[in-house]
Amino acid sequence: MFQRALVRPRAQGTRAHGADHGAGVRAPVPLVGEERCQRCSGDLRGSVRQPHLRFVTVKSAEQQARLVVHRLRQGWQEERTANLNRLRGLLAEFGRIYPNSAAAALAGARATLGDETLPLALRRGVAQQLEHLRELDQHIDDCDREIAQDAASDPRARRAARLSGVGVLTASAVAATVIDPQQFRCGRQFASWIGLTPRQYSTGGKSRLGRITRRGDTYLRGLLVQGARSALQAALRVTPTRRTRLATWIVATYERIGYHKTLVAIANKHARLLWVLLTRDEPLRAHAAVN
Repeated sequence: MFQRALVRPRAQGTRAHGADHGAGVRAPVPLVGEERCQRCSGDLRGSVRQPHLRFVTVKSAEQQARLVVHRLRQGWQEERTANLNRLRGLLAEFGRIYPNSAAAALAGARATLGDETLPLALRRGVAQQLEHLRELDQHIDDCDREIAQDAASDPRARRAARLSGVGVLTASAVAATVIDPQQFRCGRQFASWIGLTPRQYSTGGKSRLGRITRRGDTYLRGLLVQGARSALQAALRVTPTRRTRLATWIVATYERIGYHKTLVAIANKHARLLWVLLTRDEPLRAHAAVN
């Protein structure tokens, strides 16, 4: 007579494929704010029965496919940056220094193609690099179009894209990554799952907050922080009489704690608002919408 057993693998991307094909696995995610103990992680049978342990929601094949475009775009973007830096390094060895912008570096590299004073091998290498960069730009543009089409067909992504500082790219990534937002009891848990809440060092009844945990999905967290830069700049450009409630809070936070901490605070606020938009089928309120 066999007893039913609950299989507890590690939370890895390849586990979703087996679960989606009937393997019946449940991959638990440690609570954010709880330090993972390597010594105790071997007790799988004990940890899987923890009543407070949340489990990863298994993604379907369609949801995994939606994230494929984001992963490819991220890789091509990193490869484009690496190629630009390589191109700068090659030209710098021959005294060609350009301002810190992609447009300036590309314009300077194109100008060197007709410079007869430079060696032929360098000009040939620069031409190959420029051609490779054009191919990467084409791949990134194709991904952007596909992501925009995906976001337009998803009602959750359409609602999220109206939030100030959250564009189509972030909205599509959130809708594809967060399968069941109801597993979080509040927006703070969702922000903590992404790694945007401070780490606590509390003892003796004194609460001490440190840096953010930076746990969870690094891609999603990076998009929210990048969107926070856009939201901050937009709030600073608006005159005080025309600022929304969210923009007023952003400017006040910026004046109180500075630039970088404000970015994290805005990203945390956006994460909480995104949780509300994902869990409730209602439009975005005017004070949080795009200015």
